[in-house]
Amino acid sequence: MPRKTDKSPSEAAPADVAAETAVPSPGAVERVGQTLERALDPLTTAFKRVGLRRGEKREAPAAAPAAAAAPGKPGLMVSPLAVPFPTIPPIPGVEIATGRAGFYKHEREDLLLMRFAEGTSAAGVFTRHGVGSAPVDWCKRQLTASGGADVRALVVNAGCANSFTGKPGADAVRRVATAVGKRFDCRQRDVMMASTGVIGVILDDSKITARLPEVETRLTEDAWAGAAAAIMTTDTFPKGAYATAMIDGHEVKIAGIAKGSGMIAPDMATMLAFVATDAKIAPAALQTLVSLYTRTTFNCVTVDGDRSTNDTLLLFATGQSAAPKIHRAGDRRLADFREKLEGVLLDLALQLVRDGEGATKFVKITVNGAESPASARKIARTIAESPLVKTAFAGEDANWGRIVMAVGRADEPVARERINVRFGDLYAARDGLISADYDEAAMSAYVKKPEFEVSVDVGVGKGSATVWTCDLTKQYVAINGDYRS
Repeated sequence: MPRKTDKSPSEAAPADVAAETAVPSPGAVERVGQTLERALDPLTTAFKRVGLRRGEKREAPAAAPAAAAAPGKPGLMVSPLAVPFPTIPPIPGVEIATGRAGFYKHEREDLLLMRFAEGTSAAGVFTRHGVGSAPVDWCKRQLTASGGADVRALVVNAGCANSFTGKPGADAVRRVATAVGKRFDCRQRDVMMASTGVIGVILDDSKITARLPEVETRLTEDAWAGAAAAIMTTDTFPKGAYATAMIDGHEVKIAGIAKGSGMIAPDMATMLAFVATDAKIAPAALQTLVSLYTRTTFNCVTVDGDRSTNDTLLLFATGQSAAPKIHRAGDRRLADFREKLEGVLLDLALQLVRDGEGATKFVKITVNGAESPASARKIARTIAESPLVKTAFAGEDANWGRIVMAVGRADEPVARERINVRFGDLYAARDGLISADYDEAAMSAYVKKPEFEVSVDVGVGKGSATVWTCDLTKQYVAINGDYRS
């Protein structure tokens, strides 16, 4: 469990940021996150609960036409669980432009460029995947070098992950950063990079650099929807979230976009997500916040159990609002901002599950009575990622025996004679046995809903955790069977 520390995360120095972004060893980021979470408790606990409730407000399905074609990959229909893209006003200090670099055979935009005001702070959390990718390596290295100070641009491409590409892939990233730096009169290290798409293909950076002059002319403060669409791969709808918060009596804005549909089982972040605010927040404090709230949002969703080589979450603070500059993540003036930031991150994370490849069910899984929160999280993820459980959801079968199977397979402490399993308010099992009031018809009717909840109590302690997931359908196989087509 977390190590004790004499230093509050709100006093984190640039060296602490470097340690976080560099991900020096497997498990290091999780240990840092756990330390930060303990250090901010109980201050953050109330905000966390409010933030989670706020995020769940977006769970109500917005009816997308059943036959509507998705704007991303041809042949895909919009998820029945889709939610509409929110209205996101301009964020002072952020300019956005999109274009077509040609990484896809079909006609679509696949390039995103963001330019930030001078003095913008940045923080990031990245995949702990053993392979990783060239853009992930680049961002970690540059944030370590700069301490997250004065980041000026972000370049994202869809259609090529530039992962498992060795030195040629790294050189391609550097050339793009150099080209952007020259156009924006900034250093290479002030340019963040992200890619998504097919693994094992070296990025053709000339496709990006050739388009930069044209794309730069399109920079505007009001293009969040287009930005979300440009980074899609097998996504069926663009994903965005927006909130306002108060800092010392001044309103600040928080906006974010994300992409992800398959290969979703984050272990620090999920696929690609970019969030910007006009608040004035020092880089170290920003890093503390993004590390802390990743654990309660992006790390609590799963689609298929596969982590991506390119998972990236970047948070930018332009400092263009009238609010005072905040240097400590624990500053009480950030109370409302912390709540709203977590709400935005959770909103984006839940949309990833709603767009799970082939998904027809949105399922909330809660585990109580575990030995610790970490144990509860592991049990919940085991349930959420079990193919047998997920296919039962797809078949609208309340097969609670598969839930019990997954609980035991998690290899965490449980009291078999005390295990309870509920679907919504309906008990399937109580105290290690089938419930005396078990009603098969009622259970079947409940799981026919597009959204439902499963709760498990394992009877050994007070640890609890929630994970959101979706079902596993034939369409998931179809989408991934011809992913490169």
